Amino acid sequence: MKGGGFGVLLNIVLGIVGGVVGNWVFGALGVHIGSGVVGNLITGVIGAIVVLFIAGLFKK
Repeated sequence: MKGGGFGVLLNIVLGIVGGVVGNWVFGALGVHIGSGVVGNLITGVIGAIVVLFIAGLFKK
């Protein structure tokens, strides 16, 4: 993604929120990627990327 982002602290906070949202959305939809810690990590990373992308759209 282009741009400087929101700063280290806000990027971390948005990433954590995105991970929680990603796990919640995937769980609500009944989608399970893998099992255990690795599956949760992948789901959290996908959610964090989506939240950071959406936040970047509002920054402009």
